[in-house]
Amino acid sequence: MNPLGLLTNAIYGIYEKRLEREVSDKPVPKHIAIIMDGNRRYAREQGLEPREGHLAGKEKIKDVLDWCMELGVRNLTVYAFSTENFNRDPEEVSFLMELIGESLRELADDQRVHDNRVRLRAIGERDLIPDEMLEAIVYAEEKTADYGDYNFNMAIAYGGRQEIVNAVKEISSRVNSGELDIDDVDEETISKYLYTFEVPDPDLVLRTSGEFRVSNFLLWQLAYSELYFTDVYWPSFRYIDYLRAVRSYQQRARRFGT
Repeated sequence: MNPLGLLTNAIYGIYEKRLEREVSDKPVPKHIAIIMDGNRRYAREQGLEPREGHLAGKEKIKDVLDWCMELGVRNLTVYAFSTENFNRDPEEVSFLMELIGESLRELADDQRVHDNRVRLRAIGERDLIPDEMLEAIVYAEEKTADYGDYNFNMAIAYGGRQEIVNAVKEISSRVNSGELDIDDVDEETISKYLYTFEVPDPDLVLRTSGEFRVSNFLLWQLAYSELYFTDVYWPSFRYIDYLRAVRSYQQRARRFGT
């Protein structure tokens, strides 16, 4: 590396440590949700095949989970595959299914996950998921079922609107059967029937790649979330970018609709 590159790295290292101290001195989000976007554009700009971008994105998930544990962010949810993603080329869909399943198995076998008692869960429309991936989901969930110090949710075959529809159907069924009184249905009731009922709503929703939309992700849960958008592609997302997102959250005065 040339002298200028070495100097730049040194400056970034100093800044990163200062930022880490600044962020660590203030309350961190209880739950961060991430729309991981930009794998294919990253690959294109690097002159790589799209699959290489997805592979790089897969490895980034492990980094971010580590960063959450280091800062004490207890809950992390990532948007891995939406229901709309099934409209992509079948070969790419098949590759992504295989890659996500592989990621879940690797996490379930990762000693860091067990040392930190991280519970792994998949949320989404399981009837749309191939059997091989379902096996990976069951493997990951069963190996970490007794944990709860940290929670890591991977949204697969997920759609926010469909999640709400499913919750309404389940509540309606219980009202019709007499198990639930219609007058007792409130916001808390609906929240109990969502995929994320076991974790708090996200404090911070982060999206990479420069897009400014939530793409049908956690529509009910993000009602009062702070939103943060960065133009960095997901595979290029660095610890310093993560710290900047958390700092931005800490600098905001949360009003919860008031």
